[in-house]
Amino acid sequence: MTTRTAVITGASSGIGAATARRLAAAGFRVVLAARRKERIEALAAELAEAGHQAEAYVLDVTDRAAVESFAAGLDRCDVLVNNAGGAVGAETVATADPADWRAMYEVNVVGVLQVTQALLPALTASGDGTIVVLSSTAGHVAYEGGGGYVAAKHGSHAIAATLRLELCGEPVRVIEIAPGMVRTDEFAVNRYRGDESQAAAVYEGVAEPLTADDVADTVEWAVTRPSHVNIDMMVIRPRAQAAQHKVHRER
Repeated sequence: MTTRTAVITGASSGIGAATARRLAAAGFRVVLAARRKERIEALAAELAEAGHQAEAYVLDVTDRAAVESFAAGLDRCDVLVNNAGGAVGAETVATADPADWRAMYEVNVVGVLQVTQALLPALTASGDGTIVVLSSTAGHVAYEGGGGYVAAKHGSHAIAATLRLELCGEPVRVIEIAPGMVRTDEFAVNRYRGDESQAAAVYEGVAEPLTADDVADTVEWAVTRPSHVNIDMMVIRPRAQAAQHKVHRER
């Protein structure tokens, strides 16, 4: 039996790396795509040492030529996990830098579009393809100081919803996973431009934010359902977060 191949973008850290570990352990050959060569090569080596099939490819999802070259070099793709993304800044709409909004749109929306377009022929040819879009609860509910990220994640949500309609009748499922508050090593630090104190304040008093592995667990579950079962969208939050604006913080 041919081993199924899962491509994970943004696989160098956080949810992407956790998803790679989960899917490799589930028997997939995992293709790790990210910009940071040393990180993905180290992860590929870790997985190979554990007896799994893993390959690392340096990839910037916003570079169309690079994405097309990457796709052309793959022999198959059964699962695509569009995880590459991120937030930049927490300024209000009135004060935000348009360059930050463009950067977020490029990776969270155009990046998802380009990788999906490039790999869709292989996903369809597999006869049982699955596309996962890692969006965010920000893609469904706006919040102050999140305008650019909210707009970008609304975009990734729209891609998933539209694709599901356009691929109806094709052997490809489209799954959207929308996490709420997830504490990873880098997301909030990157958002606050390296200010670790601001990043830590996001999770202050929250007993158990989600972890990257919590989210990866839902990805693994969704993509391993029987072929006729499609998990259209899953929202996952920590118990302490009832909504974007309502979080229980212990004092």
